[in-house]
Amino acid sequence: MLWNASQIKGYVIAASDGRLGSVSDFLFDDASWMTRWLVVDTGHWLSGRKVLLPPMALGHPHPTEHEFPVRLTRHQVEASPDLNADEPVSRQMESRVYDYYGWYPYWESGLYTGGYGFAGGFMGGPTDMETRHRHFIDIRHADGDPHLRSIAAVTGYHIHASDGAIGHVDDFLMDDTDWSIRYLVVDTKNWWPRKKVLISPRSAGKIDWKSRLVNLDVDRQKVKGSPAYNGTETLDRAYEARFHAYYGDDRPGDQP
Repeated sequence: MLWNASQIKGYVIAASDGRLGSVSDFLFDDASWMTRWLVVDTGHWLSGRKVLLPPMALGHPHPTEHEFPVRLTRHQVEASPDLNADEPVSRQMESRVYDYYGWYPYWESGLYTGGYGFAGGFMGGPTDMETRHRHFIDIRHADGDPHLRSIAAVTGYHIHASDGAIGHVDDFLMDDTDWSIRYLVVDTKNWWPRKKVLISPRSAGKIDWKSRLVNLDVDRQKVKGSPAYNGTETLDRAYEARFHAYYGDDRPGDQP
């Protein structure tokens, strides 16, 4: 199932023995577009601390309860390493969290870190998706820099097609089977009134982080002619098949 990142933000995080806080943000890898961490604001429970949880600890959100279950206890999270909200998440910080929980880090094991792992170790085999992403990760992380980006921060970035501006990032659609970013939701109202479109990460070229700009490798007319999206419908396989066929890729769900 695909989830809007904005829909999940603010959901209550439910541990096995009580509430932990609420969803504050997601951190994704800007090479593979895989979500690597859920950022949890613990509120008054831990005096405003924020903690990191990897996808392996996440269950599926409950839309009626506005709740996001995690496979951890309150004590485990309380004793976890602190997150310094004023600094980028470093590889050292990631390592401390993985060491604390006894999990294999995604950059060493080659194992997929989403889905149905458990605290104390994740021993499943690599998935096809993770195999497809390994060469991106190996290249981008060779220097030890995790290249993590905040979904909250990237929301609002301007979008430029190959021939000019078309709008801004309004949201992200994430797949809850692996928490990969499947689509960027782009609001084109300043260029194309009352219209939202989806963009696959495979169409995203260079991202200019200083200028808050996402560049696409397609032109504005190509984006304008893409399958309609109004932001309310549930995307099914038929829609995704039309979308990817339109962009010359008949493998819906694959990442760049």
